Amino acid sequence: MTDATVTKRALIIPGGRGGPYTPWCLYPADAAESRGADVDYMWWSRMDPGVGLTHLEGDERGPWTDVDLAPAFATHGPAKSLVIAKSLGSFATGFAAEHGNPAVWLTPLLISPRIVDGLRRATAPFLLIGGTGDRSWNSALARELTPYVHEIPDADHGFYVPGGLGESLKVMGGIVAAVENFLDETVWPKD
Repeated sequence: MTDATVTKRALIIPGGRGGPYTPWCLYPADAAESRGADVDYMWWSRMDPGVGLTHLEGDERGPWTDVDLAPAFATHGPAKSLVIAKSLGSFATGFAAEHGNPAVWLTPLLISPRIVDGLRRATAPFLLIGGTGDRSWNSALARELTPYVHEIPDADHGFYVPGGLGESLKVMGGIVAAVENFLDETVWPKD
């Protein structure tokens, strides 16, 4: 991604709730955009807001996500776009590995063999962000997969930590700083 002729792009893939404009996706997207990236936001085309994916368990969700991920990567993958994905969006790890996309994975579902396999096959750098209070996070595995890990003590799957909401807002600031550092030093380093 250091070739000056490559246009900076970012593909934002949401989790299972709230779409791509939730703070967890939006602030990292803003970090990419402030560095000159064209940002595209993906939506789950078949998500029922009232039900979500409660009818699907674990890796059964992978094929469901593929319906939207395959065309998104057909459009964005060849450009080596940065991928920023939250939770359910981490089913895109295989697509990112196949296309050589650097990525920021927010609360990746490290309990899923499919997702971990995609991360193991990655050739581009990726940042994993998660909290020790999230049952889908695995600290040791995260550090085995990549040197780029931002771990939040006691944070749950929504990045909430014990204490008042102000404490959870501070977590968001740390996430943004980790993303900016990863972009500036690894994905799009300045000459």
